[in-house]
Amino acid sequence: MAVHSLLGYALAVPDIEAGRKFYETFGLASTAKADSAALRCQGRGHDEVVLVEGPRKRLHHLRLATDTAGLADIRSRAQRAGVEETDAPARDDGEGIWLRDDDGHLVNIRVAPPPPGSAGQPLPPFNAPGNYSRIGRPGCPPASRVQPRRLGHVLLFTPDVERKMKFYGDVLGFRLSDRSGDIIAFMHTPGGGDHHVLAFAKSDRPGFHHGSFEVGSVDEIGMGAQHVLESGYRNGWGFGRHVIGSNFFHYVRDPWNSMAEYFCDIDRIPGDGSWQAKDYPLHESLYRWGPPPPEDFVRNFEE
Repeated sequence: MAVHSLLGYALAVPDIEAGRKFYETFGLASTAKADSAALRCQGRGHDEVVLVEGPRKRLHHLRLATDTAGLADIRSRAQRAGVEETDAPARDDGEGIWLRDDDGHLVNIRVAPPPPGSAGQPLPPFNAPGNYSRIGRPGCPPASRVQPRRLGHVLLFTPDVERKMKFYGDVLGFRLSDRSGDIIAFMHTPGGGDHHVLAFAKSDRPGFHHGSFEVGSVDEIGMGAQHVLESGYRNGWGFGRHVIGSNFFHYVRDPWNSMAEYFCDIDRIPGDGSWQAKDYPLHESLYRWGPPPPEDFVRNFEE
């Protein structure tokens, strides 16, 4: 038994209001609290991003879900691995168990049902050679505010990708999806689903690279990124298509130079264990097509 879902992530930031404004511009809905801000995609039943006050931007914790048997199994595996449980960072947030991963990041594992997938909507008809399904009406979507459907995955920096994979694999049950040498690795939950829920990129120190949110189409990726950039935020990278995971992407930078990603059309892994992980060459580790990634795309801005 193991983790079945990523529920969300929390960041410590020096200016909660600036972070809340960024994620609202990105398309999330927020709830202000006394000493934090909580944000979620429209229609979701749980917070997916939490911002708490801190002297500098850093990952505060990850929040993962399992079932009752899975929680007991994770607790047992953590004990065998010598990973001690720790106290919750807030007295009113003590649900489940709290561990520190190999880089010292807090990880909360709690009992919760798997969040529903993105709300299904009819795919817009798309004209392609020999398959002209849209006749008599324009295909360009109306101008609208993009609202992401769900948090898909998180990418963290780490000095040791192998060690990071071992913790999340041996203790929490994640499985390797694909990798590129010791530079980057992508992991999925054993029950199947998105190609990756967590990813780890090599750096000289730990850090938070990005959180990624699913939208409904490439048009929504474009319109969402355009709105964020026109609102004065810095571009991250895009528009393009990844090789590993296959998703279309566009990244935009938050006020502390971490990123949020719009994505759609990611690979899905079956839950029967049939997926065979590949080791991709370095030149395919980032993208198939798109603008060249900026030099600072894989820079760890955390102190």
